[in-house]
Amino acid sequence: MTERESWQVSGAAAEVYERCFVPAIFGQWAPQLVSAAGVSSADRVLDVGCGTGILARAAADRVADEAQVTGLDVNAGMLAVARRIRPGVVWREGDAAALPFPDDSFDVVMSQFALMFFPDRVAALREMRRVLKPDGRLAVAVWGPYERATGYVVLSEIAERRCGRAAADVLTAPFVLGDRDALAGIFRAAGIDDVTVELRPGTISFPTVDVFVETEVRGSPLEALLDEEGHRDLLAEARDALRPFCAGDGRVTMPLDAYVVTAGPPPPSVE
Repeated sequence: MTERESWQVSGAAAEVYERCFVPAIFGQWAPQLVSAAGVSSADRVLDVGCGTGILARAAADRVADEAQVTGLDVNAGMLAVARRIRPGVVWREGDAAALPFPDDSFDVVMSQFALMFFPDRVAALREMRRVLKPDGRLAVAVWGPYERATGYVVLSEIAERRCGRAAADVLTAPFVLGDRDALAGIFRAAGIDDVTVELRPGTISFPTVDVFVETEVRGSPLEALLDEEGHRDLLAEARDALRPFCAGDGRVTMPLDAYVVTAGPPPPSVE
């Protein structure tokens, strides 16, 4: 029996995730990953660790029938939001390390910013390879090096000082696969040898520092770790420390790069 993913959020947090994180962070990457995988009209597509479904929705826009796209996540709250937004996509609750699909089921398997949270990443990648057709295409995105995500470096240092190591760990956890060689090694351990690992530049942008901090707190397990005083202290110090990233209108924009890992034959021309 495999250990299921432990990064869980409430239904309310899933709504925050969709409303705030998707436009500020994840929305820019979904079209890039769909293009990297070469999703075309006839493909059957699986999105592993789909969250509220931004990547699956981008794939559904490319295929002939959106029911050709399946999104899988362990978190019921995330899936409830995904179903509400795009009911025509197939949404499944399940474990990435034990995918509930037969061998050779999909032309394309993708995963966007979820691999970091899987307890057994090698098992999850083996499962992705198992359900992929022999000539299928795999595309996986994870966050790049932590030190390049300078806004998160600042915020996690404040969180540790003000709220303790556990709070900082929530903010640094997404960057655990930020080493190129170690990342490629996980794919090799899963039997996926011929991979391309590309570091792509990206940004995160919120209307204000307050909105950024509130989104990080309300849309993640961080909310359960902060009392009212800790939340207030984190916000107050972040306003000052993140000022260098702010434009004249208060909008905060910070670098947030990602590794895009692809495997399989070159993608076909998009139909």
